[in-house]
Amino acid sequence: MELNIPTLDDIKNLTIETIGKPEFLSPLSRRTVQFITDQDKILVLPHKKDTKNLLDQNLDIPAFEMAGPSEKIFFDPTNITCGIVTCGGLCPGLNDVIRTITLALHWQYGVKQVLGFRYGYEGLSSNAKKEPMVLTPDTVDQIQHQGGSILGTSRGPQDPFDMVNILEKNQVKILFVIGGDGTFKGAHQIAAVIHARNLKISVIGIPKTIDNDIFCSERTFGFYTAVEEARKSIYSAHNEAKAAWNGVGLVKLMGRDSGFIAAHATLANSDVNFCFIPEEPFILNGPNGFLERLEKRLDRKKHAVVVVAEGAGEHLIKDYATGQDASGNTLHKDIGLFLKDQIVTHFKNKNIPLTLKYIDPSYMIRSCPSIAPDSTFCIMLGQNAVHAGMAGKTDMFVGYWNHHFTHVPFNIAVNKRKKIDPEGELWQTVKLMTE
Repeated sequence: MELNIPTLDDIKNLTIETIGKPEFLSPLSRRTVQFITDQDKILVLPHKKDTKNLLDQNLDIPAFEMAGPSEKIFFDPTNITCGIVTCGGLCPGLNDVIRTITLALHWQYGVKQVLGFRYGYEGLSSNAKKEPMVLTPDTVDQIQHQGGSILGTSRGPQDPFDMVNILEKNQVKILFVIGGDGTFKGAHQIAAVIHARNLKISVIGIPKTIDNDIFCSERTFGFYTAVEEARKSIYSAHNEAKAAWNGVGLVKLMGRDSGFIAAHATLANSDVNFCFIPEEPFILNGPNGFLERLEKRLDRKKHAVVVVAEGAGEHLIKDYATGQDASGNTLHKDIGLFLKDQIVTHFKNKNIPLTLKYIDPSYMIRSCPSIAPDSTFCIMLGQNAVHAGMAGKTDMFVGYWNHHFTHVPFNIAVNKRKKIDPEGELWQTVKLMTE
């Protein structure tokens, strides 16, 4: 998977904020864990030439703090309440993370009370429709086998001042926020209000985006499950296409700004002939346009499979914007339905017989339970989030970089999304394997 190497301007300050000096000995034992210190770092730049250039200029080499348990912690675990909130769209693995955080707090650190705020940031506001759920080992038993989130979720911002008031009211000392870049923007605002009020409350993020587009994190949970489920849809589309003369299977997959699911599912299936992603505009009509290439493909093989990410082709349908969702994301006309209409019209105008099957598995994918690699990843993310919160870290999320878990400041993720490099190895391989 591509790292999406950030520029030096992107990572000017990787310092992680703390809310005080850790003074309590961790209840964890050296016999069971390996403690880390703030001096344990993971280099951001993986290539020797980049590091050498910085050394030649007498510049510091950027590095993330390594995640993990600390020998001394900031909070007395027997005397705090922790909170968990899930925001944004559903994603495989949400319940795995909720369960891991709850069990780690109870069994490893001895925290007596964990609250789950209901239906996203709204549940953390004075407008909450339901009281927080008390999370215990019994409450979270077996939830890792369920899709969705037992806490519910919602989109859209809430007043950060109001949310901090609710944290104070419930005596929450560590808030675990599970979400994507929009959620992290809200968490960063919450942390800023906490800092302004000089409160001792930690805010820790766990990156959740099925599109795998969190900047400065090599991977996010739910992505591998999405690719596996998308692969099944492509398999069905391929069978439908082969069963008809001039059959076309058209599959629309998630990926508003980044095409990682479409690209990886295309490679995993190897039956895709055309793959379109947001990072690279494509030509629809004309001598080398998609429709003419599809016509030639059908003339040769009599069937074709097309995969399109939801954010692809924005240049073709930008005039069809329909406003914004609650998180501020621009809503466009459905690229899948748009392509379907264009394909059908093109072949009808040329009097060429065509059978097209359109598949959109998005909501089936995002609401299903996670597969094994994601479940494992969720456990390790949740564990490291708890370690960071107990140590007094704040205004940060747990990332994954160069095969290590890391601490990343929120402000890094709210400024930029991870995207496929059109000149990189991943996309070049997709282009070699299609059509």
